[in-house]
Amino acid sequence: MIRRMSRKHMLVGLAAAGVLGVGIAAPTVALADDKTPSPAPSASTSTDQGSDRQQQRADRQQEFAAALAKELGVSTDKVTAALDKLREQHKGDRPERPSTEDRQARLKERLDQAVKDGKLTQEQADAVLRAVEAGVFPGPGGHGHRGWDGQTGK
Repeated sequence: MIRRMSRKHMLVGLAAAGVLGVGIAAPTVALADDKTPSPAPSASTSTDQGSDRQQQRADRQQEFAAALAKELGVSTDKVTAALDKLREQHKGDRPERPSTEDRQARLKERLDQAVKDGKLTQEQADAVLRAVEAGVFPGPGGHGHRGWDGQTGK
């Protein structure tokens, strides 16, 4: 049996999906505003790309707010203010990111254990550390990396 969804329920669902979408995008924008310096050779290129991405996200969020406002029949300013309020309320919900030094120290401990267990040679562990220090691997929030067990990073 097929039930038709009422317009009110559909609008509420769209609004909830919109708020959820912005709630997911907001931490991404906040994480993209990293104050750590980039390696010298590509500093200007990565800075330009970062500001372009931030501008693209801001544009998409503005378009989303305008579409949501139109669908709900309210002003864009009202929707934007509500979304900003929700972002601010949930700002403290995100766990604090460990420092680069803390992450590297934990990595060194894991690599030392792998060498001790015979899973890696010392040369391999040193190569991994050099690659991390050189910025070969993505930083926190890098695409697709969620830790060894896929959830907690342990």
